[in-house]
Amino acid sequence: MFTGIVAAVGRITTLEPLGHDGDAGLRLQIAAGALSLDDVAIGDSIALNGACMTVTHKTIDSFTVDVSRESLNCTVGLDAPGEVNLEKALTLAERLGGHLVSGHVDGLGTVAYFAPVGESWKLDILAPASLAKYLAYKGSVVVNGVSLTVNSVADSPAGCTISINLIPHTIEVTTLRLLKAGSRVNLEIDLIARYVERMLSLAGDKA
Repeated sequence: MFTGIVAAVGRITTLEPLGHDGDAGLRLQIAAGALSLDDVAIGDSIALNGACMTVTHKTIDSFTVDVSRESLNCTVGLDAPGEVNLEKALTLAERLGGHLVSGHVDGLGTVAYFAPVGESWKLDILAPASLAKYLAYKGSVVVNGVSLTVNSVADSPAGCTISINLIPHTIEVTTLRLLKAGSRVNLEIDLIARYVERMLSLAGDKA
């Protein structure tokens, strides 16, 4: 489990195919940046842009993960060199500063608008229609591994547009500063909303 509070911005430095066909995944080498790896062991989980990955090797300042083709098909930002948001798995002794995050990407969104408004930034994302029922005013959503609060929701035939306010600190310490209109982003819905939807669907079947 994670919190959606980015601990550091790292960088994918090298990519190595895990096989010789189109279904092969990739082995990624990630420079950890300011993320301390002192307490990280082989087999531990680290979220990359919101996607939970398993550490297979590490050095003092870098680590390696193997990403399956299925994960690559369901995410963005893990198939090329570049910056990534990093967060180590949550322990029971830590503060839950964001919200409970599983590190499983539920869908890909598209940035519709991203620009400064006053001292903050306004981020509008078009989410797939399949995720619309999980997105609510003042609810939580994870965007590229960052826990954020939804300020408004607008449904349309094309999907569901959510509007988010980003404070300067979030812009400074995450890769969200690199977004622009048309950028694709990893989305994870709120964990509680997932279970509420399941319970309501079963209740409806019994009615």
